[in-house]
Amino acid sequence: MTTAANEARIILNGLSASVGAWSDAGTMEARSPIDGSVAGRLVEVGPEAVEAAVAASVSAFQAWRRVPAPRRGELVRLLGEELRAAKGDLARLVTLEAGKIVSEGLGEVQEMIDICDFAVGLSRQLNGLTLPSERPGHHMRETWQPLGPVAIVTAFNFPVAVWAWNAALALVCGNPVIWKPSEKTPMTALGVQAVFDRAVARFGSDAPEGLAQLLIGRREVGEALAADPRIPLVSATGSTRMGRAVATTVAGRLARSLLELGGNNAMIVTPSADLDMAVRAIAFSAVGTAGQRCTTLRRLLVHEGVADALIARLKAAYETLPIGDPRAEGVLVGPLIDEAAGAAFDRALERAVEQGGTVVTGGGRVEAGGGVYVRPAIVRMPAQSEVVMTETFAPILYVLTWSDFDAAVAMQNDVPQGLSSCVFTDSVREAEAFLSAWGSDCGIANVNIGPSGAEIGGAFGGEKETGGGRESGSDSWKSYMRRQTQTVNFSRELPLAQGVRFEV
Repeated sequence: MTTAANEARIILNGLSASVGAWSDAGTMEARSPIDGSVAGRLVEVGPEAVEAAVAASVSAFQAWRRVPAPRRGELVRLLGEELRAAKGDLARLVTLEAGKIVSEGLGEVQEMIDICDFAVGLSRQLNGLTLPSERPGHHMRETWQPLGPVAIVTAFNFPVAVWAWNAALALVCGNPVIWKPSEKTPMTALGVQAVFDRAVARFGSDAPEGLAQLLIGRREVGEALAADPRIPLVSATGSTRMGRAVATTVAGRLARSLLELGGNNAMIVTPSADLDMAVRAIAFSAVGTAGQRCTTLRRLLVHEGVADALIARLKAAYETLPIGDPRAEGVLVGPLIDEAAGAAFDRALERAVEQGGTVVTGGGRVEAGGGVYVRPAIVRMPAQSEVVMTETFAPILYVLTWSDFDAAVAMQNDVPQGLSSCVFTDSVREAEAFLSAWGSDCGIANVNIGPSGAEIGGAFGGEKETGGGRESGSDSWKSYMRRQTQTVNFSRELPLAQGVRFEV
């Protein structure tokens, strides 16, 4: 019987992505969380490889910035076409290596396609401003110029979409990219690189060598990229601990970091809320990807008047959740990424009980073919204690009650994380207060929609714990460019400060 990891290797062979990547002497295991199987060992690089990669990226930048932006958009258009053709294979890789259910794997690759479409249009809209000059016979304008090589560091839970969010924008803005994927999902990165190479082959010689590079390595590779003075922007997705380290290193050389880290997202449910809709949103947001999204719902803040009814309905829904192999039809909860994630799940539930919580349902392991599978848990808490304020990357939903809406908003905001948030209400006053300057302090605020997911058109990210970064949509392209104010004197005079004269 073909193991999950070997199935991934077969897909990679079909994409021509594995040539030279596998070796008995390799030091990085390529494994699947579905059954714990190992496809083989991959050759990984160390920090010493960063020097050559960055040098190649700098050389590529010299050429790529001279290519007109709409022409750069053509490469991204071709990438979108190749992604459409390979959607099934890449989505299957996401399922096999990250453990997502089939629909989520397909959805993640669709996000790659969508950002390519967005970026193609953007390549003709990198607009600046014309500004009035205070000096006679002068024009002043503001324009945006390519920034330079961009390092992209991604996490296991969105192993392909996050690269695309960054790369599509960086490429149309005139920048080459260097990708350091999570060591937990290197096979998906190999597949994406193969698809990108197909787009480059169709695009032609305008694409320089080193335009998009892949470095399979561990933490030290990411650290070397963050420290390299030739990289003006480091975009990193992962844990808050990692983000702090990246931000400190990058700020130390006065460069930019674009960080998308923890969430610990909350939903406020008011007495007027449509509970049928709320239950569906809660279940999807809290257990999707086995609680391993940055936008996972982790805190449920319910008005005391509807709490018992809502919890009873959630308990019934949780106890019928299909858990198991994410490739199987009907399964909604796949595996955690590894045993360390399972241990963190167990410890968090123990700490919640120690801090006065009551497990309503869930907890414990599910035997399902060698992977780490757990029962998603609901825990009723008496207060927002330390364990509630600490994000655990696993399917645990903490439920707290409130009686005053302003207090509920304050409770939501009273955690260091702040990526996404939502309120379920039929009250216009409550909805607008939640969206006001004194409402949710998160980067994303939703009304009658759960916190999971984000549309490509809106800039994603912005959590308060790190100062945040905004990648993907809206005007986040400006993060990948440098602003320049240009002044042209078309008069025959040289304006000087009042009273200053130079004899020539």
